[in-house]
Amino acid sequence: MPIGDATEALDTFYALYRLPEDNFEVVVAGPESRLYHTVLHEIPPNPDVPWDITQERPGYHLRATVAFKDLREEEYAGAFISGGRAPEYIRYDRDLCRVMKAISMANKPIACLCHGIEILTAAGCIEGKRVTTVPKCAMDAEQGRAIYVDEDVVVDGLLVTGRGYGQNTDVLREFIRMLKSA
Repeated sequence: MPIGDATEALDTFYALYRLPEDNFEVVVAGPESRLYHTVLHEIPPNPDVPWDITQERPGYHLRATVAFKDLREEEYAGAFISGGRAPEYIRYDRDLCRVMKAISMANKPIACLCHGIEILTAAGCIEGKRVTTVPKCAMDAEQGRAIYVDEDVVVDGLLVTGRGYGQNTDVLREFIRMLKSA
């Protein structure tokens, strides 16, 4: 589970606690092995105060126990990529892209929510795949040569993508099914 500062709290913590319920160990990785800040990442629902872009408020903290440079694809059954603003920044990390590409090439399951699609695009592992994401990241999916689908959850082979934290349950259900079948 790659994270960085401004990782979306609901995306991340739901998977962090849900996966061990099915006996999967979650390894949290970051640019460095250290404590990171999560955020609540949403467009405020108050129509009296228009807000056209996503607002971020501080969330909980989460420790990455391994740095991207120390990740080895063969040690992992798959990858779960959360959203928030972190993907916008950590997608430039060559080691993160290396391991995401390797996991994809090894035909291991990948789950991705929201802005996480930016990491998959940067890693070059969604070409020709049907994916979804938040509408404002549709262009990121298309730049990765994926086929953007305007749906809540999309499964294409061993890749499951969801718009955002509202799709946590469906995305994790599919991801866990894939992990158990692998």
